[in-house]
Amino acid sequence: MSKVCYSALLVIFILGCNNTPKKQEGVTLQATVNKIQSPLQQSIDRGAVVYKKVCSQCHRPSGKGIANNYPPLAGSNWLTQKRLESIKAVKYGLRGNIIVNQKPYNGVMSAMGLNNTQVADVMNYTMNSWGNKQKKIVTEKEVASVKK
Repeated sequence: MSKVCYSALLVIFILGCNNTPKKQEGVTLQATVNKIQSPLQQSIDRGAVVYKKVCSQCHRPSGKGIANNYPPLAGSNWLTQKRLESIKAVKYGLRGNIIVNQKPYNGVMSAMGLNNTQVADVMNYTMNSWGNKQKKIVTEKEVASVKK
């Protein structure tokens, strides 16, 4: 009986010890993945979270917007060709006429209360999603330099 108990305790101990390295390996693996990802990709990943929480209600999860009300971000010439205006709109909101993909929009986008890092991240996400491609990262410093 004592050999069985001893063996059972040994197995439990070994299994318990094996769980700790697995958790550490996961942390190490995530740290390695973060090191492998470019700063742009890290910003895009953070921006996806901001977009989902703040922007997707109006611009939709697909980035297609809502016809005649909220312009699309997917394949948006305004977003990709008007970098400064896009940053300013996300940072301070937007009011008035704009033309997106040859279609007029005249609405109000309230300021979302995002900090400069969140603005940069969501800009990097939207400018690199749904067919949009930008190689130059939007930085927190660039966003901070944009004035009303």
